[in-house]
Amino acid sequence: MSSTNYHLAQFNIIKLKDQLDSPVVKEFRDFLAPVNQLAEESPGFVWRLKDDQGESAANVETPYEDELIFVNMSVWLNYDYLKAYTYQTVHSYFLKSRKKWSLEIEGHRAVMWYVEEGQIPSLAEAKAKLDLLNQSGSSSKAFSMTDIYDADGSRLGK
Repeated sequence: MSSTNYHLAQFNIIKLKDQLDSPVVKEFRDFLAPVNQLAEESPGFVWRLKDDQGESAANVETPYEDELIFVNMSVWLNYDYLKAYTYQTVHSYFLKSRKKWSLEIEGHRAVMWYVEEGQIPSLAEAKAKLDLLNQSGSSSKAFSMTDIYDADGSRLGK
């Protein structure tokens, strides 16, 4: 399996402290569009989940019953590009600051896996991957940001 024929999909969830229109999550809400735009302009970006208006995923119906759980999903050329966007841009501020507007979720909040080049993952597939990670731990089929695999199934060094 050549990694050049595969892209890296990532899915993450956040449980907000209140509804999206609440002052408690104003900073998070106000920066959704700029942070999403930054992702789209970042090297290695392929695709991200958007609502019917082509904006954020905040208005997308999720596979979760809890209406305070919001989802985000994107596809990248490889882990290095996703890592650079996640940790070396303003996005890292929101990771570090998430306790201001979100509640803890049991288990992993993010999962990664490989999709064939050109494939767009579904929300059902993404939820299943996160469930698999939480039930079985990292594997080449579903892995965490701290236990990375290559498309050929081998573990990557961080």
